[in-house]
Amino acid sequence: MNDKKKYGFTTTTLHGDRQKPIEHGSLHKPIHTSVTFGYNDARELATVFQGKQPGYRYGRQGNPTVSALEDKITRMEEGVSTICFATGMAAIGALAQALLRAGDHVVSSAFLFGNTNSLWQTVALQGVDIAMVDATDVANIEAAMTAKTKIVFVETIANPRTQVADLERIGKLCAERGILYVVDNTMTSPYLFKPKKVGAGLVVNSLTKSIAGHGNALGGALTDTGVFDWAAYGNILDTYKKNASANWGMTQIRAKALRDFGASLGPEAAHHIAVGSETMALRMERECANALAVTKMLEADDRVAAVYYPGLASHPQHALCTQLFGAYGSLFSFELKDGIDCFDYLNRLQLGVSASNLGDTRTLVIPVSHTIFYEMGPERRASMGIAESLIRVSVGIEDTADLVEDFRQALDV
Repeated sequence: MNDKKKYGFTTTTLHGDRQKPIEHGSLHKPIHTSVTFGYNDARELATVFQGKQPGYRYGRQGNPTVSALEDKITRMEEGVSTICFATGMAAIGALAQALLRAGDHVVSSAFLFGNTNSLWQTVALQGVDIAMVDATDVANIEAAMTAKTKIVFVETIANPRTQVADLERIGKLCAERGILYVVDNTMTSPYLFKPKKVGAGLVVNSLTKSIAGHGNALGGALTDTGVFDWAAYGNILDTYKKNASANWGMTQIRAKALRDFGASLGPEAAHHIAVGSETMALRMERECANALAVTKMLEADDRVAAVYYPGLASHPQHALCTQLFGAYGSLFSFELKDGIDCFDYLNRLQLGVSASNLGDTRTLVIPVSHTIFYEMGPERRASMGIAESLIRVSVGIEDTADLVEDFRQALDV
């Protein structure tokens, strides 16, 4: 593979590992299970610990199998470096652990994955001021900013109601103010969208979802796009300012969030994720096509009260999504008309599996208010537009006609 040539997404993902030597000519980076790495020269060990040369210290801080996956994710996001974590939530938690201090301020989209919302509540209890706003309009982000704002955090497409942040205009605002812009790309994936293009300094991916794609490995990642000027970020410790300023942020995250906090990705999971990622583009194309077909059927049925999917012309941010994304994603949600019980509907599905995950090869369904958003309570759910009958669907790669018919027949009472 010619590393100077611009290849397509899947070609780059498939052959990216071979840009560096792989043991014994293996096509996949082998699984390195050792947590310790020995050196014949003690001085070399010291220089690795001091960051003066690359190398491995201890499994919690890095592993050859994980490093190969980090390189792969960096290429996907067209970034400069990536750090992998045990889960997507660990990657988001790393922001608070490594980059925020008591008294700092964060502006976040109010339309968030339930656990991310819960995490920000915990961070607020530790002395960081969190403003939750409607990020579909940049004016709300701007109004919430203060002199202490360190981070603006948004998701591309919100889970589960599919609101879409005003991504490009928020990026321009953050660039003008010198504020770190963090975009969670999980719902779109690097195949459908590159947050770097709208000015994101850090990109979050839950590797568990569309990147791994088979529901068999947990993982998360933070990717530095190279857009943000870390020399302007006030919370970098002097210890991590020894190298070029472009590396300060990730150096501190790797030390304070990965090394100290210990949410490390294991080599076996890294291997599963790397192999799964090779078919991401193929899976996403089928999933997005399936999602559009099923939502069009549901929207046309008078037994369905509302359907939320950016691919539908009725979606408030349909035009924005068409402009920004390669397709509209594999997640949608919908509400049933009064008189149709959401649990009975779910139980009538033959292909949709009642389970909590996203981006799987199989179609997964879940009653949102009664499960993943139950802890929030009815008032907070209502503020996010989550009805008691809302059903979230993560569309899989089943044959399109089979899925459309399954979701239709389940409407028959």
